[in-house]
Amino acid sequence: MSFTDPIGDMLARIRNGQMRSHVKVEMPASSFKGKILEVLKREGFILNYTLNQTDEKKIKFSIDLKYNSGLPVINNIERISKPGRRFYSSAQSIPKIKNGLGIAIVSTSKGVMTDAEARKAKVGGEIICKVF
Repeated sequence: MSFTDPIGDMLARIRNGQMRSHVKVEMPASSFKGKILEVLKREGFILNYTLNQTDEKKIKFSIDLKYNSGLPVINNIERISKPGRRFYSSAQSIPKIKNGLGIAIVSTSKGVMTDAEARKAKVGGEIICKVF
């Protein structure tokens, strides 16, 4: 099965899993998805993620979703840069999400990082998604 937008699919699976109060969600693995999940884990939006190999020799991520008092930690996770419309930003014009309460995940030449880290490193890039 091929996806047109695998990152959008990943974000939709996380969003749908939290709407249904699932503890875990699974999705096909890729290195770019792993970097995005690492940022989400570091910023405290998910508990953990693991790399599992199924019996068909396919590699999948298993993501442990995070809840606070029964409510999902992620209120909104939204794709910004899409395959049909890429969104790039310089270091000075990276948007702040909810006045700094949320994060934007940015793919830069120095790796995948949050909007605050990209501003601090003075490097721009493609705005992948916003999370709050």
